[in-house]
Amino acid sequence: MSRIAGIITAQAPKPIDSTLAAMATGNDWKHSTVSAGAAAFGWVGRRAPALAAQGGWIVTLDGTIFNPEELPSAASDAERLLELVRRHGMEEALARINGDFAAAVYDAASDTLWLGRDRIGLKPLYYVQQVEGVAFASRPAGLLALPWVPQDVDQRFVALFAGSHYRSIDNDPQSSPYAAIRQLPAGHVLSIRDGRAKLSRYWQLSEASERLESEAELAEEMRALLLDAVRRRIAVTRSPAFTLSGGLDSSSVLSCAVELSGKRQPAFSSTYADATYDETEEIRSMLDDKVSTWNPVRIGGFDLLNTIRDMVRVHDEPVVTATWLSHHLLTAEVARQGYDALFGGLGGDELNAGEYEYFFFHFADLRAAGKTSLYHHEVACWAKHHDHPVFRKNAFVAEEGLARMTDALRPGLCLPDRRRLDRYAAAVEPGLFDLRGWEPVMDHPFRSCLRNRTFQDIFRETAPCCLRAEDRQTAAHGLDRFDPFFDHRLVEFMFRVPGHFKIRDGITKRLLREAMRDLLPEETRTRVKKTGWNAPAHLWFAGPDGEAMRDLIASQRFRELGIYNVAVVEGLLDDHERIVASGALQENHMMFFWQLANLAIWLGC
Repeated sequence: MSRIAGIITAQAPKPIDSTLAAMATGNDWKHSTVSAGAAAFGWVGRRAPALAAQGGWIVTLDGTIFNPEELPSAASDAERLLELVRRHGMEEALARINGDFAAAVYDAASDTLWLGRDRIGLKPLYYVQQVEGVAFASRPAGLLALPWVPQDVDQRFVALFAGSHYRSIDNDPQSSPYAAIRQLPAGHVLSIRDGRAKLSRYWQLSEASERLESEAELAEEMRALLLDAVRRRIAVTRSPAFTLSGGLDSSSVLSCAVELSGKRQPAFSSTYADATYDETEEIRSMLDDKVSTWNPVRIGGFDLLNTIRDMVRVHDEPVVTATWLSHHLLTAEVARQGYDALFGGLGGDELNAGEYEYFFFHFADLRAAGKTSLYHHEVACWAKHHDHPVFRKNAFVAEEGLARMTDALRPGLCLPDRRRLDRYAAAVEPGLFDLRGWEPVMDHPFRSCLRNRTFQDIFRETAPCCLRAEDRQTAAHGLDRFDPFFDHRLVEFMFRVPGHFKIRDGITKRLLREAMRDLLPEETRTRVKKTGWNAPAHLWFAGPDGEAMRDLIASQRFRELGIYNVAVVEGLLDDHERIVASGALQENHMMFFWQLANLAIWLGC
């Protein structure tokens, strides 16, 4: 695991060491620097420094290149990238790479800086451009350590985090929680020369013809792609471990590793005393044949607010969902046991229509295609397999969801879910930001609602915040992390797979299930019910455990923030405690209070 940074300024010294120190999160990491002309680049981490310098050029790289055999031979990935850029330019160089990376290249002769980020955004990269100069870093902390970078937070970010759904927070892929700091979007290159910045895209998903092969043929290709994605990532690790839930995604990644290595692999799982989100029983089907050592990490007995404080320090910002507290504690245990990398299943839900809400967009595509009978069949199967006493599944709910989240007159267009976005708008002081008037960008490069929803999740909603949290927390514990489902070849393939190979007869991930035949245990491969990767945070904000939240809300510092309508917040906490204590069949407010606690602590409470 590593972090990178750089400063380009001719007007002042370049204090790169303080920038690197700010990103080391307390780890005893090695660091190294190089310079040329007006630029100084730095690297901090556990392995050999990913820096290179040659003839007035310098380069630094955070991450890994997985296809070195297809690229110029070199002593390191940094030198390989430098050679590619000198031959082909930055955009073409990155387009030739299969990897998870953030990179910077500087040419002293032309005084030009290029920043680049991998296609999906697995590695973060932030930058700031002020009159004093330009700087970049893997974490905002590295930039905030510079005396000429303003510390002001972004008010729109604060309002969205306070009163909107977590999926809204990353709608602008160029923004950050800090007003002066920008984020390089996934799949883009930024060039800066003579004070002028130019942002360009070197890779993008776009409309392409659907794959017309049989399910068996497509499943065979998917299997080969996933196996190769796992193979390439295992090849760069020394001692990998695997997260394991009761679902298909992490189980598939682990099973591919077992198939490739011919031996069982170590696995780590978050477990809970509360049965709501505990998947211990679902995990058991994987243990005998696939797992060498199972490490159930029991999540409980922690000090909630102090744990959040530790997480906010690691993230430089509030953390989006309670799931990541479990991951934070799990990664600490993985590192304690001496593993150097952690594999996970992120991306599997997006590519395989695994989230429950994807049903609505599949229904919309069926209707747009005039497949009325099939639409009614799929709605009936959806209700049969997935009805829930709180989150109901029936024909009326399907119609209501279609009306709320799609536009029958504009096939393929997905609409923002205003009910979800505006649920807690009243809890935020109206003068802070107009939450109800804010319209998120909804991309629609495809004719299919299901593809557009997937695209939205990967680049503007679920994936960015999850990838960021995973990156920060594994880095804080000195681990590399890998998500093979986000190999760009597999992503491109899955965007051409017809929807009925993802959802059919009310069952999701149909193609993945077929691709994993004979690799996954049948009990895992054919399981229809989805618990979902979450945590029992409803208990953390109720009863005796909820007293810390009441104290936080009652504090003078919290009220001085001027962000929340305190009376509304107190009413929501009362309602949350009533729901949890009574076991009422209605949705509670745990997501809201998780976001509130994180935001308040980030702002100094």
